[in-house]
Amino acid sequence: MKKNKQVFLIDNPKEFKVQILHWINQFEVCTFLDNHAYESPYAALDCIAAANPFAFIAIDSVNANDVDNFIQTHNGEWIFAHFNYEYHRIIKTNAKANLTGFPLAYLYIPSVIIELSGNKVTIQSEHENPQELFDQIQRLGASLTDSYSNQLKQKTSTIITPRISKSTYLENIEKILGLIRRGDFYEINYCQAFEVDHINAGPVNLYIALTDLSPTPFACFYKNDQNYLLCASPERYLQKKGNQLISQPIKGTIKRSLENDADDQEQLKALQNSSKDKSENVMVVDLVRNDLSKICEQGSVQVSELFGIYSFPQVHQMISTITGMVNDKVSFSEILDATFPMGSMTGAPKKSVMETIDALEPTSRGLYAGTVGYFNPAGNFDFNVVIRSIFYNSETGQASYQVGGGITIYSDPEKEYEECLLKAAAIKKALTTVQTLQ
Repeated sequence: MKKNKQVFLIDNPKEFKVQILHWINQFEVCTFLDNHAYESPYAALDCIAAANPFAFIAIDSVNANDVDNFIQTHNGEWIFAHFNYEYHRIIKTNAKANLTGFPLAYLYIPSVIIELSGNKVTIQSEHENPQELFDQIQRLGASLTDSYSNQLKQKTSTIITPRISKSTYLENIEKILGLIRRGDFYEINYCQAFEVDHINAGPVNLYIALTDLSPTPFACFYKNDQNYLLCASPERYLQKKGNQLISQPIKGTIKRSLENDADDQEQLKALQNSSKDKSENVMVVDLVRNDLSKICEQGSVQVSELFGIYSFPQVHQMISTITGMVNDKVSFSEILDATFPMGSMTGAPKKSVMETIDALEPTSRGLYAGTVGYFNPAGNFDFNVVIRSIFYNSETGQASYQVGGGITIYSDPEKEYEECLLKAAAIKKALTTVQTLQ
């Protein structure tokens, strides 16, 4: 269906992003994806928002036919989607608590799409005049943005409760190391969850606080009824450009030293030369290569970059890039079956580590370690890895987050625990900095 479309020029893109967030939050379902101007040869979009589905499908069990039929039915349109970590056929599902609240999978066609590139805004609407929507966004957003920017951030005694104690976490790492020594697997991504009661901030302000602290290339604000994902992810799960698939797993993290450039460079070099992190990274690279080889043309899977070091506001990370060529006849569900859940959030070999994850993690992961993304009208897609994220329920005011890391034979339990806390530093700071505006 043809949408009304119009282009506008704006003076302050950063301010307009905040206005968009406040405006789309009025709808039951909306998505906001922002790469925060990170430069990359694989960058697809600067920033895009989608809201108000006129067609959707919510899925509560793995169903390839429903997913592929929805995609084919709406070929040539923008489709936004999420898939929980549990959307797979690898091990049996369980009845553990899902702290994130989201359905197993959800795909929708938005009535309104807003793209930002530099100071240019493109608004597409199924029914309404883009000029009217542009004026609405500016009127509503301006008042709320001014209120937000004029508030003082105040520290609060927010209580964050781990679902497992530090001692239990360390015990489980020792169990995992025993399984590695026994030969059950080589590497596993083990995660722990934290719960937060009664956040006083509205979800838009919480997302702004998080991404101000940690602007990342796969950031996402996603609302599905009362459930919110406030995501500052640095990681791509999978992208399709033409016939090329691109996966960019992250394994290897070290804290930045922002007060001292020389120390910061030393930290970067330490990560670059870390045998433990390289071991972690190359195992996941091999896993992704194996996954892609199931669906890509023979001989086309390549490691375009191995052990790349990239700097983010909180940490330096080790990122590798794996590519492959896929035939047009391969469906999206076949791609999911071969590659999901992503190797960086599971381990190798995948089935064995996922069984251990299921045995040792006390809650289901839900949308954490899952993915959010889109299909564009050309049939290309781009999906992130849902990490560094806050999950928020607007009805209960409760929030949660999960963090983890790759465990190998070289892992030290105490250091792995500290790495979890490092990855959650921006989350914790955002959660304990309250904005009273709802």
